[in-house]
Amino acid sequence: MIEIKYILPFTLSFLFIYLLIRHASKIGILDIPNDRSIHASTIPRSGGIGFISALFISFALLETALFLQYIYMFLAIAIVFIAGFYDDYKNLSPRIKFFAIGSSTLFLYFNNIYIDSLGIYFGFDATLFYLSIPFTIFVVSGFTNALNLIDGLDGLAGGISIVILATFAYVGFVFNDELIFLLSMFSISVLVAFTMFNWSPAKIFMGDSGSLSIGFIISTIAILSIKHIHPVIILYFAAIPIIDTVVVMLRRINTKRSPFLADKTHIHHILYKFFGDAKQTATFLILAQLIFCFLGYVVARHIEHYPNGLFPIAMIFTFFILIAMAYMIFTTILKKR
Repeated sequence: MIEIKYILPFTLSFLFIYLLIRHASKIGILDIPNDRSIHASTIPRSGGIGFISALFISFALLETALFLQYIYMFLAIAIVFIAGFYDDYKNLSPRIKFFAIGSSTLFLYFNNIYIDSLGIYFGFDATLFYLSIPFTIFVVSGFTNALNLIDGLDGLAGGISIVILATFAYVGFVFNDELIFLLSMFSISVLVAFTMFNWSPAKIFMGDSGSLSIGFIISTIAILSIKHIHPVIILYFAAIPIIDTVVVMLRRINTKRSPFLADKTHIHHILYKFFGDAKQTATFLILAQLIFCFLGYVVARHIEHYPNGLFPIAMIFTFFILIAMAYMIFTTILKKR
């Protein structure tokens, strides 16, 4: 039964995506190239239809009790998926997408999934009290959109998501947390099947139905993990999407543009011009995320030994330094180009 748990979601995802590619033109899920596109040809999109459907079906069939226990969580994921699916067709405004994600986050609360503390510092628990729900909405919306923003290169969003989810699967395994482990593993299984079609040259794109849903799932798993690991570690486990989004938005604000304005100044766009190859660029960033996850593991081990000292604050400060360095380096490259 253990093998079926991970073979079924992979198989369903592979089958659904294959059928989507074959019938994309009939159901109208084609990506038409624009000025921000790297591809010059029309390619099927909204691959999230295939792998998110496979995730729901396989989890409901194989882990029925857990599925029903956390039905509000899965309902929240479904709402985000529907919003992303609609966006693939009608291009929802950032405001409506934020509302959909924020509303979905409220459903997580009914399954007792929310951020109630920012961790312990010098023996003091930084409890959020009444700010808990607003802060949870801010964090979930922020990271969900962050993953959506890095979905601009073949295999990139899927590959980085697999690395992040594998790290959380390890957390679930170490702390014997069934929900974290199984949701991570099922998500990895469906994404591996999708990445086989999405790796350069891509036969199908993830679309907002996929990137928003996976971003929301990772956000949910991260919140669940806070009861086992210090919140600062999450910054490293999800570093690449966070750094990219913060750097891009700071640059847009600094140039007096809307932080939500789409452009080609993301880290993967800049590195793509440097490498000149989608595979090399995606591989580089996936390996970078893998390094950050390892750093997160190292941070976790040190916080275990020094839980009330300066170490958590030092790691937050270090992360902000990394953001500042990324901002200066990539902004300089853009100016030179």
